[in-house]
Amino acid sequence: LFECIAGFGLGGSSIAMFGRVGGGIYTKAADVGADLAGKVVENLPEDDPHNPGTIADNVGDNVGDVAGMGSDLFGSFGEASCAALLGGASSPMIVAAGWGALMFPLALSGVGILVCMATSFVATDLMPVRDEKGIESALKMQLLVSTLLMTPCVYALAVTLLPAATCGMCVGGFVVGGVCSSPLKAFFCVGFGLWGGCVIGFVTEYYTSFSYTPVQEVANACRTGAATNIIYGLALGYKSAIVPVFLLSLIVYGAHTLAGFYGIALAALGMLATLATCLTIDVYGPVCDNAGGIAEMCELHPSVREKTDALDAAGNTTAAIGKGFAIGSACLVGLALFGALV
Repeated sequence: LFECIAGFGLGGSSIAMFGRVGGGIYTKAADVGADLAGKVVENLPEDDPHNPGTIADNVGDNVGDVAGMGSDLFGSFGEASCAALLGGASSPMIVAAGWGALMFPLALSGVGILVCMATSFVATDLMPVRDEKGIESALKMQLLVSTLLMTPCVYALAVTLLPAATCGMCVGGFVVGGVCSSPLKAFFCVGFGLWGGCVIGFVTEYYTSFSYTPVQEVANACRTGAATNIIYGLALGYKSAIVPVFLLSLIVYGAHTLAGFYGIALAALGMLATLATCLTIDVYGPVCDNAGGIAEMCELHPSVREKTDALDAAGNTTAAIGKGFAIGSACLVGLALFGALV
């Protein structure tokens, strides 16, 4: 029956490709088209009601950033779960330990949803946003709080569900793919992915937020013309990938050392454990962008547009954090699936 789960992950991936690629191209085409027709040719302000392209622009945000990103991360989630379940089923000790040990990957995902639900109360009740400066820090706090709350939950699940009996080669737990592992090692594998994802999120935020020097330097480069802007932006894009690449390499090495390919699948699930919070702050950008468009098209007071612009600026950064998670988890899932296939 576990072989049937592979089809589930494949279905998620195929729809993600259309949602991500098709939606992304539509988003950018609509955005650039609306700007060229309105701002450049007719000298109209952004989202002006006289420009019909603004409606396509607002729809495009939903298609690319919401549907595309959601389907992409859903595909990664399905495949990571599939790889971890297959990895666990290949170990006689985990199978002998019963249904709970086999379902450990799904238990992680389930607890992750509950943790993310609890995290949402931090922004709504405990630390609500009071001014424009607090928007970005509140969104970052969500990511950190969900990761902090998830860590002890992962430990409790690993110790409770996974077998900790003595096996032939080692004292501690179970053998997966020739690697002797234990509940504590499995916890570390999930922890690597969980905290690695959090760090990747913060690195992405540093390179894309208007609050830090990289984006400010790109803005400064615009003073000397379009060419320097493009060159500086490309250079910054390449530079921003350095830390995530090294971090992913360390996660793969550490997880494979502790639990083989099962460990890599658990690390991918760890990175996706706080997915509900990550997707929420990711979708925040398009929602605020659309709110700004509606405010402009309905000709509301300019103060409304100022507020939505401040929210939209923070939302663009959080959208980049979601992309960091999607790419990081996809790298781990790709490796984990090779292990599951073997």
